[in-house]
Amino acid sequence: MSRFPRPAIAVIAVLALMPAGVSAQTASDGAKAQPALVASKKLDIGRVAKPEEIAGWDIDIRPDGHGLPVGKGTVKQGEPLYVERCAACHGEFGESAGRWPILSGGNGSLATHDPVKSIGSYWPHASTVIDYIRRAMPFGASQTLTNDELYAITAYVLFLNDIVTSEDFELSDKNFRTIKLPNENNFFDDDREVAEKSFWRKTPCMTNCAPGEAAVTGRARVIDVTPEPGQEPKVE
Repeated sequence: MSRFPRPAIAVIAVLALMPAGVSAQTASDGAKAQPALVASKKLDIGRVAKPEEIAGWDIDIRPDGHGLPVGKGTVKQGEPLYVERCAACHGEFGESAGRWPILSGGNGSLATHDPVKSIGSYWPHASTVIDYIRRAMPFGASQTLTNDELYAITAYVLFLNDIVTSEDFELSDKNFRTIKLPNENNFFDDDREVAEKSFWRKTPCMTNCAPGEAAVTGRARVIDVTPEPGQEPKVE
């Protein structure tokens, strides 16, 4: 004998337990609606996060200055902090130590065959500097800087890139929005929806899209990786 009830018997049993006046269709509709009722029920797990707890995660800083913490620090105050906590990796003057990222230099190199992408030569916004230092530096001890130390180190890094020129310059949440990096104007919003709209097709071509036969028009210079006719790899 089967361990499972026959379908007909199971249906009869369900109908037998229904209150008078309830049809099979009504019961079916109620069964479908049940998951929604369960999903809307509070499970009483956890609690609402407190504002100070959210603030510990909400630390991003945008180019318009939104999210800047309250604080201040001078270039002169930032120098010993940088030497103590940053120079081991980034070099005493931002020139890099070993294979760690370079922070300064490279001005005028972007159009060459060997561009140096530092904060002063390449980066578009100062907010990227302070945001990254705030969330990820010093390496191995991230988010240990006070707000004043954060501004002081950022000011010194800007000083290394000749973006500010006085050791007495004080960077703060009040004047941070006035800082402009040299390469900012060479970054622009993605405009492909307008500039490349003529290339778009709602239904892309997948077969016989170009006239004539496909032909090799160029080859790799260093290693000949272009297959010769008749020598292509076999595909099983």
